[in-house]
Amino acid sequence: MTDLQYDLLAVDLIRRTETAVAAVAALAVDTGITFQLSDVAKKVEDDLPADYPALTAGTMTRSEVIEAMARDIFTGAMYED
Repeated sequence: MTDLQYDLLAVDLIRRTETAVAAVAALAVDTGITFQLSDVAKKVEDDLPADYPALTAGTMTRSEVIEAMARDIFTGAMYED
């Protein structure tokens, strides 16, 4: 896989994570049920196509990468310079 393909894959995974964050957060607000970042990762993983590449970062699994992305989305760190 080329660097460009990895970049595009990362952007796609960020978009999917943003969508899952919004959906899980809205559900939490509507129901009053709390959630964990792992719930967001599970939603993203469940919605991925079966042949989606297993993006990793060093020793982190794809779910761990998604959780880190979700944390950065919630805190706003994803959108800082």
